[in-house]
Amino acid sequence: MFMWSRVVGTFVFSSTLSRSTQRTTEMTFYDGIFPFYPTSRTPVVLNTIQIVVIIIFLVFLAAFLVILIGIRGIEKLHWFVRVTLSLFIGAVIVAVNFTNDWERGYVTVNTTYKSFSKENVKAEVGIHIGLKGVNVTLKGLPETQLNEIINYNEEFLWQFGLNYDHQYRKGLERGLPNPILYVAEKFTHASPCGVYSQYRVSGQYASATMWVALCAWMLSNILLWLMVFLYGGYMILVTGFFMIFSLISFGTTRHAPLCAIQFDDMKLQSSLGPSFWLTLATALLCLIIGVTIVVMSLFTPATMSKVFLLNASNNEEDMYETSFYNQTYCDDDKMNQSLPLENIEKAV
Repeated sequence: MFMWSRVVGTFVFSSTLSRSTQRTTEMTFYDGIFPFYPTSRTPVVLNTIQIVVIIIFLVFLAAFLVILIGIRGIEKLHWFVRVTLSLFIGAVIVAVNFTNDWERGYVTVNTTYKSFSKENVKAEVGIHIGLKGVNVTLKGLPETQLNEIINYNEEFLWQFGLNYDHQYRKGLERGLPNPILYVAEKFTHASPCGVYSQYRVSGQYASATMWVALCAWMLSNILLWLMVFLYGGYMILVTGFFMIFSLISFGTTRHAPLCAIQFDDMKLQSSLGPSFWLTLATALLCLIIGVTIVVMSLFTPATMSKVFLLNASNNEEDMYETSFYNQTYCDDDKMNQSLPLENIEKAV
């Protein structure tokens, strides 16, 4: 009897253990790793697309610098300034579409860290708004608190094809810290703040106008390379104007104040970030260059020729042609002198 009960108990224990192991396996990834929080996080200032854009333009610049070695005299400085400015404008137009610092803000708070817990942490909460979404950061001061490293960075996107509310719900399921969820909730579609549609629409229009500015920049480069300076200047002006339109589109979000993001007695306030001011500076640079080219083309074409070194190139071509014809004439003259008098009379 004792042996029978022992066998039954062993069987029950083994079956219970197998069911427990099965449940544990279903709740984990491979090798029994619990998916409490993913290890990969989204960067705030630089992301992979932005790095790729910068590398592409740097490769173009490096290739041009290699070619620049073969150019002599003042033309080397002329082409260096001209190509560097053009690549800088193009790189800014493309890169700012993928940055997350058009608007940003920070605040140091002492707040709860997790749900259903009374333990507080001292941390810096940051908000980084771009044309395609918002990044929310949480960095502990110091980083190691409550026996873990507090350094979070979460991205919530509202661009075409993505659902912001769905990403927010995923954050709830993953158990993100309370400060991140609290800030991200302000941008949800159902939030009483009502900033979701405002930032989403303004960001999409700003991004669209920036891509139009990129097309105008490409046309301006083609026209300037073809020496059609007047229309090239017009297209540079169009590039600057569309960048200004992009800034105006995004700037409309400042008319309605951001919903109060309050942490006890501390308030998170945002201001325009580096990408906004970099775009503004680049747009003003385009307007200055465009106005200068158009004015010189219409009123002082001689000065335009000097600026773009047209006279120098024409003089070089004339000198080459003159030297070629002189050399040909001298060769013919020598050949005639070397002919005997009888051959010359026969030729006549």
